Amino acid sequence: MAVIGGGVGTALIYPWVRSLKEAGNYITTIIGARSSSLILLEKELGALSNEIYISTDDGTKGVKGFTSDILRQILEQGGRFDIVMAAGPVLMMRAVAETTRPHNIKTIISLNPIMVDGTGMCCSCRVTVDGKTRFACVDGPDFDAHKVDFNELMNRLRAYQNEEKILCRDSARKLR
Repeated sequence: MAVIGGGVGTALIYPWVRSLKEAGNYITTIIGARSSSLILLEKELGALSNEIYISTDDGTKGVKGFTSDILRQILEQGGRFDIVMAAGPVLMMRAVAETTRPHNIKTIISLNPIMVDGTGMCCSCRVTVDGKTRFACVDGPDFDAHKVDFNELMNRLRAYQNEEKILCRDSARKLR
């Protein structure tokens, strides 16, 4: 079993890894971040994992690149997994799904980063899974990655990108 965490999604995979290990599974953990200073729970996950791999976007620790690059390399070298689980940025989870798809590996992703109120009332966590509308907060947050409509999800996440930039810029000005 492979468990993959990117950025703050790494915090989410810790209980998964712990529970899967306690159940007797062989765990390959792959974690990544933009740089070495942003790597989370390396020591803790390393203690629970049979194997641990690290990637950073800037190459300051582990493999320079992405978690999906490490997964792809393991699979190309003959590694096999019954299940891959991933949590982190939506782009990372999409890359993991596309890496496992040709190998027909069951892939579970957590879409908790897109939640706001946790009740389904705000509809911000709406996602199409297997052609049906689902809400990450009440129907998930874990879904079969190969059934998620990532194109729609990415478009929805970009909907307020300009407004978010303005808010961040204005907040930074107020802090000065």
